[in-house]
Amino acid sequence: MDVQKLIQEQVSKHSIVLYMKGTPQSPQCGFSAAAVQALNASGVRDFFSVNVLENPEIRQGIKEFANWPTIPQLYVNGEFVGGSDIVREMYQTGELQKILEAAKQQA
Repeated sequence: MDVQKLIQEQVSKHSIVLYMKGTPQSPQCGFSAAAVQALNASGVRDFFSVNVLENPEIRQGIKEFANWPTIPQLYVNGEFVGGSDIVREMYQTGELQKILEAAKQQA
């Protein structure tokens, strides 16, 4: 399957998707850990995650998909939210919690 189609399918099928290095239980970089922490602190424990370290095609493809050069990347309801810094800032302002709450209601 074409990697761009696979990514599109993943972000369309799941309300909250985090492309990260490692897993939510065992993040492999500080930025991925920070994104997981922000989700957990926002009350989100159940989300779809993709460990980009397991698939080099997705690791590169996700950067092209959102035209965003870094990982992690958070998608909510099929929309690209941002990377670690943006997710952290949105959490601090309360904006992240609002979009995550909306996503949970749609799920």
